[in-house]
Amino acid sequence: MILFLLSYLAGALTIISPCILPVLPFVFARADQPFLRSGLPLLLGLAVTFAGVATLASVGGGWVVQANSYGRAAALVILAIFGLLLLFPAIAERATRPLVALGARLSQSAAGPVAGAGQGGASPFAASLLLGVATGLLWAPCAGPILGLILTGAALQGASGQSTLLLLAYALGAASSLALALLVGGKVFSAMKRSIGAGEWIRRLLGLAVLVAVAAIALGLDTGLLTRLSLSSTSTVEQGLLDRFRAGTGQSARPRSDGKLGVEGQFPSLSGATEWLNSPPLTPEQLRGKVVLVDFWTYSCINCLRSLPYVRAWAEKYKDQGLVVIGVHAPEFAFEKDPANVRKAVRDLGVTYPVALDNDRAIWRAFQNLYWPAHYFIDGRGRIRYHHFGEGDYAQSERVIRQLLAENGTGKSDSDMVLVEGTGIAAPADRNANRSPETYIGHSRGERFVSAGGYVPNRSQDYVLPRLGALNDWGLAGPWTVSAEKATLDRAGGRIAFRFHARDLHLVLGPAKGGRPVRFRVTVDGQAPGKDHGVDIDAEGQGVVQSERLYQLVRQKGPVRDRTFEIEFADPGVQAFAFTFG
Repeated sequence: MILFLLSYLAGALTIISPCILPVLPFVFARADQPFLRSGLPLLLGLAVTFAGVATLASVGGGWVVQANSYGRAAALVILAIFGLLLLFPAIAERATRPLVALGARLSQSAAGPVAGAGQGGASPFAASLLLGVATGLLWAPCAGPILGLILTGAALQGASGQSTLLLLAYALGAASSLALALLVGGKVFSAMKRSIGAGEWIRRLLGLAVLVAVAAIALGLDTGLLTRLSLSSTSTVEQGLLDRFRAGTGQSARPRSDGKLGVEGQFPSLSGATEWLNSPPLTPEQLRGKVVLVDFWTYSCINCLRSLPYVRAWAEKYKDQGLVVIGVHAPEFAFEKDPANVRKAVRDLGVTYPVALDNDRAIWRAFQNLYWPAHYFIDGRGRIRYHHFGEGDYAQSERVIRQLLAENGTGKSDSDMVLVEGTGIAAPADRNANRSPETYIGHSRGERFVSAGGYVPNRSQDYVLPRLGALNDWGLAGPWTVSAEKATLDRAGGRIAFRFHARDLHLVLGPAKGGRPVRFRVTVDGQAPGKDHGVDIDAEGQGVVQSERLYQLVRQKGPVRDRTFEIEFADPGVQAFAFTFG
């Protein structure tokens, strides 16, 4: 229930976001009409259409993007006609041809009678609803932390009523703030018309504003320039709401006041695993009498890689006392579903305990999990007694293991905790210095993408990289094909740049088709990284993409400041998925 409220509030905040600007002319064009018959159906059409399209886009394939592009084109035509009819009433008198007649009926019903036009047409409610559907197809909100969380959850969990309802709550929040603005605007416009007789000029100005908005959307300014404007960014407010929510629920379960652990639920089934590594299939029944740690992870996740040394150490130290660690590998990207890739990662990372491949996320759903990494601690009676989401608080997690082993009668009085010192990629993040968020490159979850014209989904496009002016701006240069989860380089010489502020920069990359290696060179502020190179490149910035995994490209040794990262690929075919920082 709290997440629905957060979604609604995040939507309401879009009224102060620059990405709402292209939608405002369509809304205010009906400001002088009765709200219940004109404004309300338009806002309902906008909200429902956005929720439906966003749900399909987050879980669907390329056909959804293609279908939505056709819908956007049709919506632009309808709204352009609507704007012309407001700007030039005389056009309505000659609206006898089929396409113009459709626009005339919409304009007459939703915006009121136009001088000299006939009075036929659809009902005001139905016409305004249709205009709302068209507006919903065009609206591209600036995705803040809360909308990003909703879309990520939809992509991971698959199509569900909850995802659609969360998106609908977000859209209704936006519609509520627009409704308030529309009601206030209607009173202002009515007063102006009464006092200065400016009704016709107001209508024409609104028509001009509608045409300007249509042009801005057609040129991609709503998803490019406006996304980068910081007139009144809502991301800080949204992140504050999320932080308060998490503070209330906690990243870890809280022991009771007497220090004992509560019971959070029963050990769910593991039968959804598509394959097991390092072990035959295990069941909760087989594990009765054992203390079990279930670790949800995926091998390209930097947070998982940083927590993995602790999980390995616990598995080794406490296995003789009755602890069983099970890694549930829940893939985020398609390449992580390949068992061969996971086997190689398990071997390279030194994971020797059982690993269940959860390619269908059946175990993920059984635990109602939402995070990587996520640790669930289960006692000898098959009860979940504690959980921890994300990195950190390792001492408390180990104390829970020891307490459950003691309750089970198999723990030892050894007071020494494991001593772990992560190195390389596994070294703890410098959180005080990190001001750059995880950033996806695929168009389904991409944010702050500044290449001219924005994304061109699922077809080759020669992107132009502008100057990266703001922190966390990033872009592509050269010929790339951007799909939902990745960008693929079509010819050698393509580049990716990112303006970042963090000690470490990582990039999830994959080689060309057939596993062909791809050479690359990294620069930081236009120079070779030198001593600030990551573990996967040398001091000159040279490296090779040989497998699909996370690559550490920058680890700054000195003071951390805003810097510009750039990577250029000497061979075609590289696949780029996501940036992470530490």
